[in-house]
Amino acid sequence: MNVDPTRSDGESLRAARDELVAGPLRRAELRAALADLFDGWLTDALGAERGVALVAVGGYGRRELAPGSDLDVVLLHAGRNDVKELAEKIWYPIWDSGIKLDHSVRTVDEAAGVAREDLKAMLGLLDVRHVAGDEELSASLRAQVLTAWRRDARRRLSDVRAAALDRAEKYGELAFLLEPDLKESRGGLRDVHAMHAAAAAWIVDAPSDDVKGAASRLMDVRGELHRRSSRSGDRLVLQEQSAVAAALSYDDADALMRDVYDAARTIAFAADEMWRRADTALRPPRRWRQRPPTRRPLAFGVVEQDGEVMLARDAEPARDPVLVLRAAAAAAQAGLPLSRHTLDRLAEQSAPLPEPWPWAAKDALLSLLGSGPDLVAVWEALDQRGIVVRLLPEWAAVRCHPQRNAVHRFTVDRHLVEAVVEASALTRRVSRPDLLLLGALFHDIGKGYPGDHTDVGVALLPDIGARLGLRPADTDLLATLVRHHLLLPDTATRRDLDDPATVRLVADAVGDRTTLELLHALTVADARATGPAAWGDWKARLVDDLVARATAVLAGTAPPADDLLDASLRDLVRAGVLDVHVDGDRVTVVAPDRPGLLWRWAGALALHRLQIRSATATSVDGMAVTVFDVSPRFGSLPDWSVVRADLRRMYDDASSLSAALAERDRAYARASTLEPAPARVIWADDASESATVVEVRAHDAVGLLYRLTAALAEGGLDVRSARMSTLGAEVVDAFYVVDASGRKVEDPLQRQRIEDLLVTACRRPA
Repeated sequence: MNVDPTRSDGESLRAARDELVAGPLRRAELRAALADLFDGWLTDALGAERGVALVAVGGYGRRELAPGSDLDVVLLHAGRNDVKELAEKIWYPIWDSGIKLDHSVRTVDEAAGVAREDLKAMLGLLDVRHVAGDEELSASLRAQVLTAWRRDARRRLSDVRAAALDRAEKYGELAFLLEPDLKESRGGLRDVHAMHAAAAAWIVDAPSDDVKGAASRLMDVRGELHRRSSRSGDRLVLQEQSAVAAALSYDDADALMRDVYDAARTIAFAADEMWRRADTALRPPRRWRQRPPTRRPLAFGVVEQDGEVMLARDAEPARDPVLVLRAAAAAAQAGLPLSRHTLDRLAEQSAPLPEPWPWAAKDALLSLLGSGPDLVAVWEALDQRGIVVRLLPEWAAVRCHPQRNAVHRFTVDRHLVEAVVEASALTRRVSRPDLLLLGALFHDIGKGYPGDHTDVGVALLPDIGARLGLRPADTDLLATLVRHHLLLPDTATRRDLDDPATVRLVADAVGDRTTLELLHALTVADARATGPAAWGDWKARLVDDLVARATAVLAGTAPPADDLLDASLRDLVRAGVLDVHVDGDRVTVVAPDRPGLLWRWAGALALHRLQIRSATATSVDGMAVTVFDVSPRFGSLPDWSVVRADLRRMYDDASSLSAALAERDRAYARASTLEPAPARVIWADDASESATVVEVRAHDAVGLLYRLTAALAEGGLDVRSARMSTLGAEVVDAFYVVDASGRKVEDPLQRQRIEDLLVTACRRPA
């Protein structure tokens, strides 16, 4: 594309760039066109000057420009006195254009000297590319840089690796983030650049075609992200994912993210393997007098050598279909990686397992699953070579499947693996550790398919159980675990455990103590693998209490006594007066029971900028006991003496609360382009013998609990007890309510009015 480089305002260059960005080109074609545009412009701008050269470095040197990329350019010269004037002639139009420019003016020796002292400069110059002028200058710089890089590879690669670890710590793993940074996160483009740098040092091979393809996919996405939004930089934010997916012809945002996650995992796995190769290559050479490396047997046909797991010399994957699982289990149990050559042989030569699997195959799978944290790396290695999907075809549907829920920190497949890791630490708590591990592996296997993931998972299990060679009774028990894997946490946090109907529902669902024992351990493993927002001391206590009560029912004994109140709180209840007890971030309010207390307490806490993470409300001997777990929305915790005073004041007079909260909402309103999904109201008629349970599922917001409880009061309902929980950005609040006469709420018209009030309360205040 022709542009006019003589215009000092840079309008011609900017217009040409903008025309390309707005045009039909996509993916690699756009990157090439942008590089060609700037190459042509710089060539014309330099003209026929002697003793100088323009070179591109970094992403521009690799011809990998995105619409928002910096233009990294070095003006090389051979000692010209007028080089400053020449540089300004080139730089000023680019500055005027508004295009970001990273520039320097150096002699060849100066540029090489800077690279020797500055790792970032060195990495950029490894991609140096001649653009215009004296090619000998460009070639001389490249030769000096590569010579220095290869000479100092041991020290410099250590710095590159340290930088990669720092990036991973700061930006997280690209493959498991809702809004990943395509460049800086682990598994992003920076890791590909590190692999190229190691290859340039002649330490390891150049990145494979798989890695190059994965990097190209990330660059495609990055290009469209830059085209759409200059504000997000390289971070693929949620509000841009659907538009980027459409521009790149993906079916939807989920399909886009699966491809992004798959690319990131390919890169991260290759980077880990590259660093292991680099460590081996940089070790001091063996002396000729030393013995050859030893091979330590790990399992039949499997040995360890030089810190890697390999196949024995006489192992034959084509004749031994169980070998792949035996080698994986041996590697995970030993905490060692499978060698690249071994993975290649297993992927290419392994015979398919007969169905049902022989006992040895199931045993090796369970040994692999029970290996603890070392399972993750070995499973990922098998997955990267396509072995997991070959063994378990259902895995293809959950592989790299995004969760799109801030509570979850992993994709579906990685969550399942992490759940197995957590379950492996709980196997001593159950009588069937094999079913616990399999339950953890398959509890969300239905999430990759249309429909309710629990129903789908249960439907898949007969085929899975038959393939693995499970007994029908074990397959049925496994199906029960999958069907009810959310039963305990949902019931414990949303239902009144003092209501006999609650405990009876759980006991009837599980049927026996063995299943309850397994379900309890699976609940803990699942929640811990989900993320910090899904598990904590509060939820653990509730689940433990529910399990103890259900165990007693199944054993035919009386449920254990409620231990909601400790000694100090029992004293407050006996005193019969309003009091507030604060213990860390837990606030307990005890007061003579009366209608409308819950919305008063919730409003007072919201007024002090406190987010209610969970809450439990109940009545004991005529006293309302409400326990809130809170955290500050902004800054630090408030002055508790002021909070106590406001809670006491609200008991008698809450007339100013609504206006005060509305003012607070206006002061701290947050602009957002995302409209959360509509709230949902669910009526549970059989969850209690004496009250109606109304459950609200909604997006969290300042003062939401206050508005919900006030809406119930406006609808003429009395809240007998409540269970509220905040899960990331979502809330699930369950209220046990009765009407003004103390009966269940059964009138359809009244229910509809209550539902309308609750949905309105969930909307953002105007």
